[in-house]
Amino acid sequence: MNKPLLLTDFLDRAVHLYGEKKAIIDQNEKVYTYNEVNDRVNQLSRGLQGLGIEKQDRVAYLAPNTVEMYEGFYGVFQVGAVMVSLNTRLSPNEYLFILNHSESKVLFVDHALVERIEPIIDQLETVKTIIVHGACEAENDLVAYESWLASYSAEAFQRVALSENDVATLLYTSGTTGNPKGVMLTHRNNYLHALSSMHHLRVSDQDTLIHILPMFHVNGWGSPFYYTANGATQIMQKDNQPAEILRKVEQYGATVMHMAPVVLSGLIDEYPKAKRIIEQNVRIVIAGSAPPQAFIKKVEQEIGWEFIQVYGMTETTPLSLTSYISSEDEGVNEDEYYEMKAKAGYEMIGTKVRVVDENGNDVKNNGKDVGEVIVYGPGVMKGYWKNEEETNRTIIDGWLYTGDVGTIDERNRVAIVDRKKDIIISGGENIASIEVEGIYHEHPAVKEVAIVAVPHEKWGETPHACIVLREGMHATEDELIQFARDRISHFKCPKGITFLEELPKNASGKILKVQLRELV
Repeated sequence: MNKPLLLTDFLDRAVHLYGEKKAIIDQNEKVYTYNEVNDRVNQLSRGLQGLGIEKQDRVAYLAPNTVEMYEGFYGVFQVGAVMVSLNTRLSPNEYLFILNHSESKVLFVDHALVERIEPIIDQLETVKTIIVHGACEAENDLVAYESWLASYSAEAFQRVALSENDVATLLYTSGTTGNPKGVMLTHRNNYLHALSSMHHLRVSDQDTLIHILPMFHVNGWGSPFYYTANGATQIMQKDNQPAEILRKVEQYGATVMHMAPVVLSGLIDEYPKAKRIIEQNVRIVIAGSAPPQAFIKKVEQEIGWEFIQVYGMTETTPLSLTSYISSEDEGVNEDEYYEMKAKAGYEMIGTKVRVVDENGNDVKNNGKDVGEVIVYGPGVMKGYWKNEEETNRTIIDGWLYTGDVGTIDERNRVAIVDRKKDIIISGGENIASIEVEGIYHEHPAVKEVAIVAVPHEKWGETPHACIVLREGMHATEDELIQFARDRISHFKCPKGITFLEELPKNASGKILKVQLRELV
C-alpha cells in the first residue's frame, strides 16, 4: 500500500504523542501546547473554507516568525491549498507581481507590514480578502485575524483528499534581473526533505528550537515540519537582536538555532558582553555562504557550541549537503578538522550531488578542479510556476543545475567556491570571492566583508572589498590590502576597499552583491 506523504502527518504525530507539551512560545512569549495549536489550525482551515478556498488555491502570507505564520502552514494544507510565503523585505511592486502571478485568493499580513501592501491593494487581481495578524479590529475592509479565527469551530476538520505530488508551497526566488520565479514544492518534496534533515541535524523531542531563520525563507529550511514531527518546543523570534536571542537561549534552554552567517556574527560579538549562563549543548545550523574557518573556531572553541553547515537552495527544498566529521575522517588534526567543517560537506540521505564541467562531465575528486554543482533527488522542485522554459533550462535529465561553482574531494565532500555570477575573472584567472573573504575574516578589525568585481582597463576586472569594521576598531585601506597580499596570491587581492557602516542584505541575511557592484 502506498500511503500519500502529506505534511499534515507531522502535526498529527505531535498532537498524538505530545498533545499537552509546550509546543510554541510565540512572539509575545505566550505558550501554546500542541493541542492548542491544533485547535487554532482547525479554526483556520474552517475559516479558509468559509472564504471559498479550494484544493490547490493559493493562500499568501506576509509575516515574520509568529505563531500565526506557523499555524498557517497546517491550516492551509488541511484545505488542500498552497502556501505562498512572501519575503518581508520586498517592495510594494514586488508584492504586486507575486500576488497576481501566483493568483493568490487570500492574503494574511502581519499588522506591522500592512503599510507595505496598502499602495497596491487596488491593483490586486485575485486577492479578495486580506486578514491582518495582530489587528485589534477590522478596518478599511481588512479583517482582524483573532476575532475572525475565534468565530470558527476547533473541532477536527474534514481534510481535502490530496496526492503527495500536489503542490504544498509556492516560494518566489528573487533573481538579479527580471521578475522573481515561483518554485513549486510538493508535499512529497517537503516530506522526504524533512525525514532526511531531521536525521542529519539530529532533531529529537528533547530539542527546543528558536526560529531565527525566517519561516518564509524556503519554509524556514523545512523546520516547521521536522521539529513539529518530533514534538520539539519551538520559540518564535521576529527579529535578529543578538542580546534578545541569547536571553531566550538561557531562559528557555534552547538547544538548536538555524540562521545565516551574518546573524551568527552578531551573536559572536554579543556573547562575551551578554554574560549569559548557557549550560546546555547548543547546535548552530548555518547556510547562505561558505564560512571562514576562523568563524567556526570562534563558535566551537570560544563559545562551545556545535557548528553545522548545510547547503541548499529553494529549488531543492532546500537542503542537499551537510558538513560533519564522519567515522572515516577520525584522526584528523585541528587544521584538517576545521577545513572539513568549512566545506558544504556530504550528500544528505536520498540526494545525489555531482560537480560537473561545462560539458556535463564529472570533475576529478581532487578538491581542486572546479565545476557546477548539480543535484538529483526527491527534493528537486516540481518546476517554476507558469515558467516551463526556465524549468527546462534549470532541470536537465532530472538534475538541477544550481549555478554554484564547487569542488569535490577524494572523500566525495563538496566545497562551494562561489556563485557562477560572483566568480571574478582577472587577466584570464578565476578568483573566488569566498576565498578572499575568508582571509579578511581573520583580521580582528573586520566585522563583515564582501568581495565584488570592478572593471579594470588592463585586467578586465579586479577584486574590490566592501568592509564593515568592528565597533571601536580601526584599519586603513593600505593596511587591509597588505593584509591580503601577505596571505594569498597578489592577483587575488583587492585593489581598493570601500568602508561601509553595514552591508546590504536580504531578509535571510544573505549579502546583496548586486547592490554592492552598483555602489562601487
